[in-house]
Amino acid sequence: MRGGAQSHLLRCDDGGYYVVKFQNNPQHLRILANEMLGTRVAASLGLPVPRAEVVEVRRELIELTAELVIQLGTGRTPCRPGRQFGSRYPGDPAELPVYDFLPEEQLNQVENLTDFAGMLVFDKWTCNTNGRQAVFFLEPGRSRYQALPIDHGFCFNAGEWNFPDAPLRGLYNRHSVYRHVTGMDSFEPWLGRVERFSRAQLGGIAATIPPEWYGDEYDQLEELIAKLERRRDGVRELIVLARDSGRQPFPNWKPEPA
Repeated sequence: MRGGAQSHLLRCDDGGYYVVKFQNNPQHLRILANEMLGTRVAASLGLPVPRAEVVEVRRELIELTAELVIQLGTGRTPCRPGRQFGSRYPGDPAELPVYDFLPEEQLNQVENLTDFAGMLVFDKWTCNTNGRQAVFFLEPGRSRYQALPIDHGFCFNAGEWNFPDAPLRGLYNRHSVYRHVTGMDSFEPWLGRVERFSRAQLGGIAATIPPEWYGDEYDQLEELIAKLERRRDGVRELIVLARDSGRQPFPNWKPEPA
């Protein structure tokens, strides 16, 4: 698969296909922990993210599959066996085309376009230092595309686990997806859900992350959860800073006169 983590598309024993990121990906070991924590938090907010699972990849499969390698600057190395992060693919790749770009006319007709506002709430809370990523697909029997937000490895600033906020971070690069935004109310119900998200909920999701994905550094994971809890009430201000940036991502939301 494309992308810096050099993911692989694997069919798993439940019959589904998963985009799998390996522990020895070139970005950082913690990318897997970020994906699990970020994806499951986003799902708890009611956002349409893929299902996140732990995928066991056995040594025998890697040894027998020449394609299961990671390309490094000095050559190639086999993918590491063991527990990896899997993001559920929306269907059978042989039957369901998935796109990372739609022409403007089709983009404006995406069925769940308003979810981009919810994803911005999530990305501001988690300080996603990558631009918002999404793919699009058309299910059989539907007349409009659906957006599927993907790739949460750079939440919490990738392997750094800190929060260097900036006004443009987390925004989708095509601002027409925010044309329905006319005020802070356009970011509900997700804003309210973030502000009510409890420490217990965060801890419960964090407990599902395999310890080897963060080097058994449990104290640092606990510190990350504590920081996330403290950031809940600052998301509104981060959205306002995005609104007031030079890019003006919300074309139909004008600041109130002073």
